[in-house]
Amino acid sequence: MRATLKDKIISICDKKIETKGLNVGLSFYAFFENKNTDPELLMEAAEWWIMTHKLNHFEKATKIKKLVIGE
Repeated sequence: MRATLKDKIISICDKKIETKGLNVGLSFYAFFENKNTDPELLMEAAEWWIMTHKLNHFEKATKIKKLVIGE
């Protein structure tokens, strides 16, 4: 996963955790606008989420952050 995507995921996880608490759930769509402005980046995130880690549609932000930091 490219560094810019990692940074974006960590930043959004931190913001969601700060505003909604430790149990907040996210899908990989949380890291993108509601527009398909960067399809390659969206597919990279989807592949990481679905194919690499076999995650459910919604996962806790704390879990996602730990996975990203661990890579």
